[in-house]
Amino acid sequence: MKAGLVQTTTGLDPSRNAADLAAAVDRLAEAGADIVFTPEMCGLLDRNSKRLAANAMAEEDDPTLAALRTVARERQVAVSIGSLAIRTGGGKLANRSFVIGPDGSILARYDKIHLFDVDLPNGDRYRESASFEPGADLRLVQLDWGRLGLAICYDLRFPHLHAALARAGAHVIAQPAAFTVPTGEAHWHVLMRARAIETGSFIIAAAQTGLHEDGRETYGHSLVVDPWGHVLFDMGDRPGEAMVGLDLARVEDARARIPNLTHSRPLPQPVIAGGGR
Repeated sequence: MKAGLVQTTTGLDPSRNAADLAAAVDRLAEAGADIVFTPEMCGLLDRNSKRLAANAMAEEDDPTLAALRTVARERQVAVSIGSLAIRTGGGKLANRSFVIGPDGSILARYDKIHLFDVDLPNGDRYRESASFEPGADLRLVQLDWGRLGLAICYDLRFPHLHAALARAGAHVIAQPAAFTVPTGEAHWHVLMRARAIETGSFIIAAAQTGLHEDGRETYGHSLVVDPWGHVLFDMGDRPGEAMVGLDLARVEDARARIPNLTHSRPLPQPVIAGGGR
């Protein structure tokens, strides 16, 4: 299976972002990609919650979703949209992934379950829950080459989510992101490799990179990690496109060699021992 990755520095103009993404998907499809992966918030990236709420659109009006459905149909290529800010009609938005089939249809949606609320030592403050409602359901989609599980950014830090996807048959787990630079430098590679090793799955992480129009800076380093934890490809810190071939037989091999998914048992409540004050 040939996987295309797009690494972007997404800005504040949804129409321009949509056009740039569609052009990248078109080039990767021309080069032979079976599926193309894009980053989290690839249609509009804005940490100003009021401006984000004003510019976010419903699915039927979102220019990025429309553009990528069109290029998928025209090029007969699947697209895993890392996520878009989607207006749902409720009080908050959804941070929503989409998987688009080669006919342009929406095969799956996943709303990010774990929201990033944190104050970082460098002074950056993130309150994702101020803009977004958390999702409640895990999602996988069956494609011609295998089964794809969906996660988004901060979900990376919750291994039980990835284990559940792997037990449900995921050969590949999409892990799009807009990681901050401090946490990316400290944790990005090791967490991606850990999730791949724990699940015996390929992890494909299309990422945002660079200094964005909203003032944030993201880490980049879009990755493809194999089920044994080897980094097959690292895109570095510049926007661009890449293609990586995956041998999906490695999934079965890794899970046979380390069958931890089948050995996992429910755990009892911890017992705290000791009689000290």
